[in-house]
Amino acid sequence: MSDSNEQFANPQEYWGSFWPSAGEDTGGAPPVERMNWTQYPGHGPSTDFLQNPRTALEIGAATCVAGVALARLTGAEVTCVDFSATQMERARRWWGSEPGVTLVEADVLAFLATTGRFWDCIYSDWGAAFFIDPEVLLPLVLARLTPGGLFAFSSVEPLPPCYGPQILYGNGYRGHALAIVRWMLSPDQWTQALQQHGFEHIDVHVLPGPDGDLVGTLMGRGYAPTDVPTGGPGMSA
Repeated sequence: MSDSNEQFANPQEYWGSFWPSAGEDTGGAPPVERMNWTQYPGHGPSTDFLQNPRTALEIGAATCVAGVALARLTGAEVTCVDFSATQMERARRWWGSEPGVTLVEADVLAFLATTGRFWDCIYSDWGAAFFIDPEVLLPLVLARLTPGGLFAFSSVEPLPPCYGPQILYGNGYRGHALAIVRWMLSPDQWTQALQQHGFEHIDVHVLPGPDGDLVGTLMGRGYAPTDVPTGGPGMSA
């Protein structure tokens, strides 16, 4: 949070306060030398976690740093979606003319439900998959993947026994009631959810932190079936 006493009227305002110091150390846009999937810069995979898609959609993109890194490092055509007007205004200021990157200010669920586009990869780098009920999100994601397309995500390691939806009080315990829900599923629970919604070749695991005593990162991947027709020829982001 930018100010512990700040009160937010809705989730959009809350997420507009995310990473307020981004770019301040460089005097402009933050560095994009690699994709960071974990909470420890430089730890864990980079773009290789997505296996070189031609087209990719980032859901819950915030500052869109991950999407820009993917586009620059692999040449992928990347669409970044986030519902925060504050975050997307900043992203447009930094990356509005970035080759291969399309910035979309929209609710992720509404965007997935109404778009006619398909992507080789849809991913959530500490984004929408951390904050949306997978029972709602996964069918919409699967429907927008090309045959054999990849869904990939990361979030903080869930700690037993606190699995399932968890409430974060967006305005603190003494402020106006604002619930921010985080979905803290175990690897087994994520695997089961992905299987139930039709994903294949699933791998969900916890990547340990750079030190054994540090909190790890939940990393997940699942693939759309290769024999499910989608939009026919000419599919792209």
